[in-house]
This record gives sequence, C-alpha cells and structure tokens, in this order.
Amino acid sequence: MATKVYIVYYSMYGHVEKLAEQIKKGASSVEGVEAKLWQVPETLPEEVLTKMSAPPKSDVPILTPGELAEADGFVFGFPTRFGMMAAQFKAFLDATGGLWRTQQLAGKPAGIFYSTGSQGGGQETTALTAITQLVHHGMIFVPIGYTFGAGMFEMEKVKGGSPYGAGTFAGDGSRQPTELELEQAFHQGKYIAAITKKLKEAA
Repeated sequence: MATKVYIVYYSMYGHVEKLAEQIKKGASSVEGVEAKLWQVPETLPEEVLTKMSAPPKSDVPILTPGELAEADGFVFGFPTRFGMMAAQFKAFLDATGGLWRTQQLAGKPAGIFYSTGSQGGGQETTALTAITQLVHHGMIFVPIGYTFGAGMFEMEKVKGGSPYGAGTFAGDGSRQPTELELEQAFHQGKYIAAITKKLKEAA
C-alpha cells in the first residue's frame, strides 16, 4: 500500500499554494508515496475577500477534519498573521477535537511551511507557535533542519524559509516565490515523504 502524504494548506493570495505545489512534487518523487493537495475551508465571506483583492480559490479539494486520519504524514502550510498561523487554518485545526479524543493522528509525522509579508514577519515564530497544535495531537514535528544544504546559507538573495520549513516572502503581494524558495519546498516534500515512508514501513 502506498504511503499517503497530505499537503494541507490555506492560501489567500496564492503564495502558499505555489509552495504547496512544489512540496507535492517533492513528496511524489519518493517511490511508493502518494501525495495529495488539500485546502482548508475559507472562513471569510466573499464580499470581504473581494475588498481584500483576494483572487478566486483554485480547484484543489477542500479537506474535512475527519479525512486527516487517512494520511500517514502531513505538510501543513499557511500565511502568517502577526507571527502566527492564519485564522482559517487555526479554525480548521480547532475542528479536529474528535481526532484528538481518539488520538488518530498520534505518531504521524508533520512538517510546516509558510509565507510572510516581510523578513521580520514571522518566518520562524509562525512555525514555532504552530508546533503546539501538533504536540496536542501527538504528531511528530519534522523540521528540515539544514538538510537543504548550501541553499540554507544564501546571503546574496532574499530567501524565505528556515530550519523549521520552507517559506517565502509575499511583500505587498506582488513578489512571488523565487526559484530557490521553490527548490527548498520541493526538498521539504521529498524529505518528509521519505521519513513518513520509513516510519510506516517500520510499523
């Protein structure tokens, strides 16, 4: 049976979604791994999203909390709001109480990726504060550390991401993920998928 890795994200302007697509490609590159993209539900009304100039959502399917139990591992992605995950993703996790009561996610590996507006916008605090969600479910946090190699030490170009996971800077919204940021996202998907596969096979 294939190892299932779910890439679950919320993306308002598409930056997180672009990283998610690369993470899926990376995870799918591991033999025996089936990677799937999922969005979490939007909580803002359409009129508010229009005022915020948010583009329409893609056709990636919406995940229900109960469906998380079907996966062997996860990579969770979201934009930052004041150094923490966006409320839409927090609302989704708040609805996983049933899974928590039965500990259906315990022991499953999970990584985190993110987008911030600026270099001081929470590239590390967003991941750090999100770990509490994993802890209460008993999930195993899988950081990428410095496994991305030389790309982690890039100083000449602006680059999002950290040892916690892949990341990008959105700026005023016009900046898109760079080639290096996308490569790091691909690496994260491949890295977490390989670990998820090993854990599943060991069990």
